[in-house]
Amino acid sequence: MRKKILFTTGSPNQTIQMHQISLELPEYDCWFSHLFTDSPIINTALKHTKIIDGSALGNNFKSKSESYLRSHNLQIDYRAEKNDYELVVFCSDMIVPKRMTSAKTIWIQEGMIDKFNVKSAIVKTLGLPLWLSCDTSLNGSSNICDVYCTASPGYKNFVEASGTDREKIIVTGMPNYDNLQQFTNNDFPYKNYIMVATTDMRETYRFENRPAFIKRCVRIANGKQLLFKLHPNEKFARAQREIRKHAPANTLIFQAGNTNEMIANCDELITQYSTVVYTGIALGKKVHSYFDIDELNRLVPIQNGGTSARNIANVCRDFVAFKGPKDEFAKNYKFRPVLFKYADNSELKVASA
Repeated sequence: MRKKILFTTGSPNQTIQMHQISLELPEYDCWFSHLFTDSPIINTALKHTKIIDGSALGNNFKSKSESYLRSHNLQIDYRAEKNDYELVVFCSDMIVPKRMTSAKTIWIQEGMIDKFNVKSAIVKTLGLPLWLSCDTSLNGSSNICDVYCTASPGYKNFVEASGTDREKIIVTGMPNYDNLQQFTNNDFPYKNYIMVATTDMRETYRFENRPAFIKRCVRIANGKQLLFKLHPNEKFARAQREIRKHAPANTLIFQAGNTNEMIANCDELITQYSTVVYTGIALGKKVHSYFDIDELNRLVPIQNGGTSARNIANVCRDFVAFKGPKDEFAKNYKFRPVLFKYADNSELKVASA
């Protein structure tokens, strides 16, 4: 029988990443589960209230994730109740059910990690469940998984500083953000605008003064056309109403579409807490962010020609095959990144430590 691997999913980006990695592991029996917990309190809240629906754990994201999985005929085992697994691949280490730690575990970075803030410090200091930070600031910081795969050397340092052992961390690159140059060849019909990529702060219970942000975008645009690409988790009607009220009449608003292609065609990119700021940096755009721009340049995901999913799959494959105690794997593992070759057979060399 083929050995079984479970991939956890959350946001659409996390779900797509896990699917990409699974495609590189055809010899294994791959299953998928939306993020879950064994906490009776949280599960009761999920079942009977909408309090958690705005988070990646919530029913909104679960519905989108499972719809995607079914559309690709992928096997679903919500809450890991159907099978025992050789390996569990987590998209977040902020919610790791204790029973799942008996298997080998790998954490995959899925995007930008939020700023460490007062809530993060309180949660860490008091030893509270990490999800109580209500953002991603503590993702990658629990040190609970056996292996951690990060987007760049900068993020390796970042995850180590947040509390995870350096010897566990491998720079594999991050699927969906490792070949951004490809999006410059597109048929998106608009060009030469100032693009705004918003964040679902209000939907995830964080404060935002959206009218003030829109007015700031208008000032930055200084008369050039604005294009707003809304976060998929946002309440579209409310966001559209606010933009129409505070931005020029010719402002373009998109709820769906290829964000990376929109960025490729823009002159300048304005973000809040969005991972897509890295697309702008990688494509040489002038970017604005609530994060420090110099730090973003240090953290930007490595561009390895789209080989990150294969890199991560190879780590999974080697870990499953490893015969020793699982906590010994990372200490002695010699990671060899996949070399991307151009059409002229020259190799793309990427720093990985």
